[in-house]
Amino acid sequence: MHVTTADKRATFRKLHESGCFILPNPVDVGGAKALQHLGFKAIASSSAGFAWTIGKADNRVTVDDVCQHLAALSSSVDIPVNADFEGGFAVEPAQVADNVERGVRTGVAGLSIEDSTGDKDKPLYDRALAVERIKASRKAIGDSGTLLVGRCEAYLWGVTDLKLVIDRLTAYADAGADCLYAPGLKTREDIAAVVKAVAPKPFNLLIGASGLSLKEAEDLGVRRISVGGSLARAAWGGFMRAAKEMAEKGTFSELGNGYPGGELNKMFS
Repeated sequence: MHVTTADKRATFRKLHESGCFILPNPVDVGGAKALQHLGFKAIASSSAGFAWTIGKADNRVTVDDVCQHLAALSSSVDIPVNADFEGGFAVEPAQVADNVERGVRTGVAGLSIEDSTGDKDKPLYDRALAVERIKASRKAIGDSGTLLVGRCEAYLWGVTDLKLVIDRLTAYADAGADCLYAPGLKTREDIAAVVKAVAPKPFNLLIGASGLSLKEAEDLGVRRISVGGSLARAAWGGFMRAAKEMAEKGTFSELGNGYPGGELNKMFS
């Protein structure tokens, strides 16, 4: 059965209506297919994870790089793909909108826009500009069915002001974001407060190695969980341990921890 882009977008919207689901972040087509094989209902790209695959640091990739990557991911699986679209690869709302249109054409089912500037001294765009960027993105998405995720990056940049985060996320919701996301939230109290503030719109929680379980997040009202660059770091962990052992000791024992080639061939055949 051929699954169309419209099918994937409709499926993705439905996933956000109740319960809580994990949205793991592969870095390439093989990873995307493996996650579909394992039964995940949707996946998301990772800006950092993808950047490392082409030998670049996070936030150093171009909109061309990313759109090519998103098109490859989207066409390789029958499940929805949510795009980590960073800050829209532009500052001005009109240019963000042009890039969002390009992103939508890759076939993604969802797309996120961040409010961070990349500047340590002034980490977030002014509130009014940040809201305009979400409005422009909403307009660019039009009636394509693509889900718009509004992200407040305050906590990732050390601005641990919950009131500011809630104020921004609710403004992004009013500006047309379908789902809200504030990476870096850690405590149950903060998470519950944000979930309540943006309701009935769904909230995406970023979880790393020691975070809440799926059940615990669902009990707090979280609708979806992504893991950012964590799967990529896990893969790099195995690669670097084995490579360093060879380089530094001339021994090969770490290679014994690899996933069986026969199993991989079976999964991809």
